[in-house]
Amino acid sequence: MADEVDIPAVADGGEAEIRSPLDRAVAGISKALAWAIFLAFAVTVFEVISRYVFDSPTFWAHETTTFLIAAIFLVGGPIALARDKHIRVRMIYDAVSPKGRRILDIINSLIAMVFFAGLAYAGWIMSWKATHTPTGEFRLEGTGTSWNPPTPALLKMLVLVCVVLMFVQTLLHLIEAIRRDVSTPAKPAGEK
Repeated sequence: MADEVDIPAVADGGEAEIRSPLDRAVAGISKALAWAIFLAFAVTVFEVISRYVFDSPTFWAHETTTFLIAAIFLVGGPIALARDKHIRVRMIYDAVSPKGRRILDIINSLIAMVFFAGLAYAGWIMSWKATHTPTGEFRLEGTGTSWNPPTPALLKMLVLVCVVLMFVQTLLHLIEAIRRDVSTPAKPAGEK
């Protein structure tokens, strides 16, 4: 018989249980990526001091901060999915039986996979155009400023990576939902 797997209950620390090794890896990496917020903060503080104290503004601080914050925002999708912190209509979800929750999880996963597949297709086209010239030659799209970093190309590639990652996470969640044993009643969240 299948292992008894239930909907991720909230653990004692308030964190949802991780459902797959991929989710565990994403959640672990997120702790390191969280430091990028502090890096963006430090760059902003450096720019303010350089500009207003030493009257010597930088030409790279704004673009660096924008890139870091955009990258953190993009990575938030896989992190929320890994920690089961995405938006869910709890009023409906909690009102149904474990079998009903399983059905809702399957339907949600299938819809999400169609959505992620469409986003991945768009992300592929966007990434290709950001990394190749119309003749097929490799080049990274820049910002067009005096510094001209390749951050637009990097962000577009990150969109593709995050969407593909969320597709795979959702596929693993779908498999888990299909295999879930709903014959035994589920324990309420937080109950051992």
